[in-house]
Parts: sequence; C-alpha cells; structure tokens
Amino acid sequence: MKKIAACLFDLDGVLVDTARYHFLAWKKLAEELGIEFTLEHNELLKGVSRMDSLDIILNLGKLELPQEKKNELAEQKNSDYLNYIMQMGEDEILPGVKEFLTGLRQRKIGVALGSASKNAQLILERLKIGDLFDAVIDGTKVSKAKPDPEVFLKGAEALQVEPAACLVFEDAIAGVEAARNGGMRCVGIGDRKTLAMADLVIPGFDGVEPESLFQQINLTMTK
Repeated sequence: MKKIAACLFDLDGVLVDTARYHFLAWKKLAEELGIEFTLEHNELLKGVSRMDSLDIILNLGKLELPQEKKNELAEQKNSDYLNYIMQMGEDEILPGVKEFLTGLRQRKIGVALGSASKNAQLILERLKIGDLFDAVIDGTKVSKAKPDPEVFLKGAEALQVEPAACLVFEDAIAGVEAARNGGMRCVGIGDRKTLAMADLVIPGFDGVEPESLFQQINLTMTK
C-alpha cells in the first residue's frame, strides 16, 4: 500500500456549502417564470447539469421554450448565482477545513481541488484559501463528469503523484465512485450509509488531524 502523498478535494459539501446559493438563484428564475420552486423541488437538481436542471424546472411549470431562450435563462441563473457567491466570506468555509488544509501543507502533502464547478477558483478566492492548493482542476479543465475519474486523475497528474498515493475527499456517491475508478483511496464526508463505498466516512473536518486520519485509512485498508 502506497504512502499518501497527495489529497484531492471536491468543493461543494466538502470545503463549503454553496447549495443554498444555487437554490436561491433557481428559485428567483422560477418565480420570474411564474413557477413555484421549493426546497423539495431543489432535491431533483442535485448532481444535475445546469441545462438539465432548467428543463426540470420548466417541466414543473409545464413550459416549453425554444433552445435560444433556454440558453439565455441558464446564463441568467449563473449570473444570479455568481452575484450570490461574490458576497461569500471566510466565515462560510466549513468547520475544521482550513486547519486540516494547513496541516497537510505543514506535512508537505500535495493538495488539489477536483470539482466540476466552473466557479471553483472564484469561490476559493472568496474563502481566502486559494494559497493552500497546489493545483485546481475545475469545470474549465475537464470534459467528463463524475463518476468518470478524469478530474481526479488530472489532479494527480498536476501534483506529479501516482493515483494509488492519492486520497480523495468527497460528499457524493458519484464522487466516491470517481475516486475508486481512478484507483484512489477515498474519504466520504457525510452519511455512512450513503457513502458506504468510501474507505472511511467522517461527518466533517472539525477536530480532525491529518496524521490520525491517515492512520485510520491505513487500518481500514489492512483489515
């Protein structure tokens, strides 16, 4: 078993929670179209692309629009979303994340972001943690969605580390599958049952030290 030389992180749900901003942007758009959009409806959009999410909302309102208009609405939603995240501050980083990242840097462990978000760099800047990452692989650099391992394999390549020496942190089933498909170990952030395919599952980074987590991973892998 290779020693962990690099850690790769998903963004939303792992480092920060931007889901509420997506919800607010979609809700604003839906209301302008005369469509009711609730938190329950929002569950239908999780892990779904922007255009497919728009189609779901239009279906809720039984609306059919030409592709040109749909493209315009999708851009409007993204613009509203960007306006929301431009108001983000350092206090929105999830508990323990900055301390964990700092601990990795002190131990000379490579750190990369692996996210489908095209706004990842902006969000890192707003959280003021961009300097804690050696590489950022985001939606502008990949063409295949998770569970395809492209985003994590490119992260490993950027860090010049073999996939087997990488540890991925993910909060979604597709992300865990992507890590495994890339030959990497994975820590799930969230619910144990949902992320059962991960090598280890933790509720979050609060109070978690890199060294103790690596020891847990190694113990799990040798059982």
